[in-house]
Amino acid sequence: MAEVTLRSVRKVYPNGHVAIDDASFGIRDGELLVLVGPSGCGKSTLLRLIAGLEEASAGSILIGERDVTKLEPRDRDIAMVFQSYALYPHMTVARNLGFGLELRGHEPAEIEQRVKQAAETLELTQFLDRLPRQLSGGQRQRVALGRALVRHPQVFLLDEPLSNLDAKLRASTRAEIARLHRTLGTTMIYVTHDQVEAMTLGQRIVVLDKGVIQQIDAPMQIYERPVNLFVAGFLGNPAMNFFRGRLRDGVLEGNGVQLRLPTVKVQAGQEIVAGVRPEDLHVVAGDGSLTGTVELLESVGSEAFIHATSGGWKLIARSSPYNLPAVGARITLQPAPDRMHFFDAQTGKRLDQ
Repeated sequence: MAEVTLRSVRKVYPNGHVAIDDASFGIRDGELLVLVGPSGCGKSTLLRLIAGLEEASAGSILIGERDVTKLEPRDRDIAMVFQSYALYPHMTVARNLGFGLELRGHEPAEIEQRVKQAAETLELTQFLDRLPRQLSGGQRQRVALGRALVRHPQVFLLDEPLSNLDAKLRASTRAEIARLHRTLGTTMIYVTHDQVEAMTLGQRIVVLDKGVIQQIDAPMQIYERPVNLFVAGFLGNPAMNFFRGRLRDGVLEGNGVQLRLPTVKVQAGQEIVAGVRPEDLHVVAGDGSLTGTVELLESVGSEAFIHATSGGWKLIARSSPYNLPAVGARITLQPAPDRMHFFDAQTGKRLDQ
């Protein structure tokens, strides 16, 4: 196990595209850290830089006390699990698990012992004699994890390992990875674009956009206090509701609608964006801040999402699935005043930091 430290890491491709710009942060020994962001944000590139599959244009990468910036991947003592399983189809599970150790010249007895241990940890013992085609998708992904596990690396790097699985298998395999991390206590860096994976797996999350780190913190800290509009809009499903307008005498005016706000320390007439998450936007009887028209209802069993419009604003409110208003009905909505977020409309930065 080891800490991983990035110091001003930068990656610029020959065409001038800046994939990673000044990434500086540390991953604690035994931590599971998640890199998350939209497609093209640089998260996989950053993982490949740590692995040595890409060469950094500037900066340094340390694993433990060792500077590995210029080392080949094989010399970094890491193991990587990719989106594709990349199993050898003609080899049994046991052979797939141990083949990398064979190539590194380990003794047969040691290989057998490591394979047995990994199979027990991942509940693959009964499948050791099977070929990959005889396994489910989730079982194949566990074999891919096991192939990395047998090497006893200092750091695990996982690049969207669940993206090829269906929803049910994603959930169960996600739980397997969380259990594996608790069992091993090994440093893990996990890349995903799925915010559910990020929120449920990560002890800390690194949010990236266009190669730039936007925020690093514990999942709920980021959810509760996003530092800018991008993070606020990216993390959360459904996304945060945004109200853009100018503030005058405590009233936000925009899109032909007025919304009374709690006290915000901004200049009169300043353009701001107020945000409220769907679970903090309530349908109320009687007077409220907003009057809207229901456009769509999404019931997902335990809860429902009410899509409505108020003037030029589109809104989503999370609700109980019972006694829902009809499509086309007029409803009154009230944001929870102590659960609102405020951002500068020009810079996107949080105002109440």
